[in-house]
Amino acid sequence: MKRQSKALSTKQKKIFEFIRDFLRERGYPPTVRDIVHGCGISSTSVASYNLNILKNKGYIRRSPDISRGIELLDSSVALRNKVQVPVIGQIAAGKPIPVPDSDTWDVTASAETIEVPQSLTRGKEGIYALKVKGLSMIDALINDGDIVLMQQMSVVENGEMAAIWLKSEKEATLKKFYYDKRGRVRLQPANSQMKPIYVNPENVEIQGKVIGVIRGLT
Repeated sequence: MKRQSKALSTKQKKIFEFIRDFLRERGYPPTVRDIVHGCGISSTSVASYNLNILKNKGYIRRSPDISRGIELLDSSVALRNKVQVPVIGQIAAGKPIPVPDSDTWDVTASAETIEVPQSLTRGKEGIYALKVKGLSMIDALINDGDIVLMQQMSVVENGEMAAIWLKSEKEATLKKFYYDKRGRVRLQPANSQMKPIYVNPENVEIQGKVIGVIRGLT
């Protein structure tokens, strides 16, 4: 699609640059609400109006029925550098999923891979991916069917989102990690309808922390 010659307004330029920078940094496009907050726009309808102008002028391709259905048509911001990341299994964003043993998380055992922009991994080592099952992290914009990018590590800070292995139960779950004042570990869902899980620290093994999310296509 060829662009129209008419120049963009200041607001449209700001939206285009926000989408470009968001995509470069995270590897996936923003939602309309991301654009509203990031550009200081008064409403989603105003954002959608300007997105449609960008679409009509050939700057973006847009699927309004998809949450992150924005694609830049500017070749200068194409993400050419990509890396292969192993997809090593499924992680519960809900009730922990039983798995045979901790060898499940050995990235060398994975045959499946996913191609992601290098901007998401930022040259970090020990990166792997997990398919998300459940809705307990939906308020953190992680939905059922999404893929989370993880960095292998055994320690995380309070409030960081991590893949947690529960040793006794032989189960894994995706939650925000906290030590509480009683010496317990609190695994906190990001869903107001779900309650936290409290466990003994000796029963917890950190398998990695979330560094990115790839939205599901279904």
